[in-house]
Amino acid sequence: MRFSVFHNLGAPGRLHEYSRVMDEARAFASAAEAAGFWSIWYTEHHFGHEGFEVTPNPVLMSADIAARTSRIRIGQAASIITFWHPLRLAEDLAMLDHLSGGRLEVGVGRGLYGREALNLNPIADPRNEAQNRALFGETLDVMVKAWTEEFFSHHGRFYEFPQPGVRWNHPLSPPDPRFCDERGMLTRMSVTPRPLQQPHPPLWQVIDTAPSIEWAAARGIQGMFWLPPVSALKTRFQLYRSAAAAAGRDLAPGEGLALVRDVYVAPTMAQARREFEDAVMTSYRWILHWRGLRNLLHDGEALDPELELSYDFLHPRNQLVGTPAYVRERIAELRDELGLEHLVLWTTHPGLDHARAMASLDAFATDVMPEFT
Repeated sequence: MRFSVFHNLGAPGRLHEYSRVMDEARAFASAAEAAGFWSIWYTEHHFGHEGFEVTPNPVLMSADIAARTSRIRIGQAASIITFWHPLRLAEDLAMLDHLSGGRLEVGVGRGLYGREALNLNPIADPRNEAQNRALFGETLDVMVKAWTEEFFSHHGRFYEFPQPGVRWNHPLSPPDPRFCDERGMLTRMSVTPRPLQQPHPPLWQVIDTAPSIEWAAARGIQGMFWLPPVSALKTRFQLYRSAAAAAGRDLAPGEGLALVRDVYVAPTMAQARREFEDAVMTSYRWILHWRGLRNLLHDGEALDPELELSYDFLHPRNQLVGTPAYVRERIAELRDELGLEHLVLWTTHPGLDHARAMASLDAFATDVMPEFT
């Protein structure tokens, strides 16, 4: 099993000291690398004046961390590609792959918040799910073409590359049938640099619903989950494996899948709850306002309309919060029940003191991780 870190920078009440928040994130990444974690992941959110999600550019964040580390792999969970121009993002990520020495993992997502989508790319409006999915798929198609073809073209619903009507004639770059027609009009184009990792960096998609799971599996994109308890994950993991098999990819249980879990390790169960509860519940109250509680239900469990979110409801379903022995027991369950390949720790929830996050990371690396690595 490989262990990684998810770092969603959250700093409620601390936007005035954003540079200090960044320094803490750098220290956390350095500690994760020193402890032997496989990768670290940054997310993308915009316009977060509340301070719960304050990383608008995971590519820039990854570049900064790449410059301060040498071994740990660096990913985005996720770059919301429906907000980006596909050629710009393809260029930036390819350059990041070189800057990191080929340590890039590319995570992609469709976007959740209307406040973000409608002000960055109205076509990505999540209320129009069919259009949002189509835009997501086409954007990724363009990016992969740009990475894998020396000269490429694309003619789709949302994008056309190269734009028609552009004549190319320069003495240092004469017309060439690889990218021009007989009149000298551009017919194909090239993105440089192409990634260091060939044919491109590993692709991941943050997934949960059946259409997303099947779509990712059919295209060989690795999947990343967060919320569901083990019983519900079994169904999702099997769906991914079945869809991959239908596409000609024979996978072992859990292969190609990662699970984000909220993790906090302390000497006693009571101390772990006391130090972590407020921060993790802040995240859940913020995010589940849009998602609801359905993704926290066990397989076959009906949603009770009277059900309310609480730590006591949450903890037995998906929390790895407690003593080293408790956390080891829960990870063993994930390994044995799911065949889990990648476990991604989310400790840095909004409002958690930096020193406590660092102490939990150290306790996990010292008292939990060695049993599984």
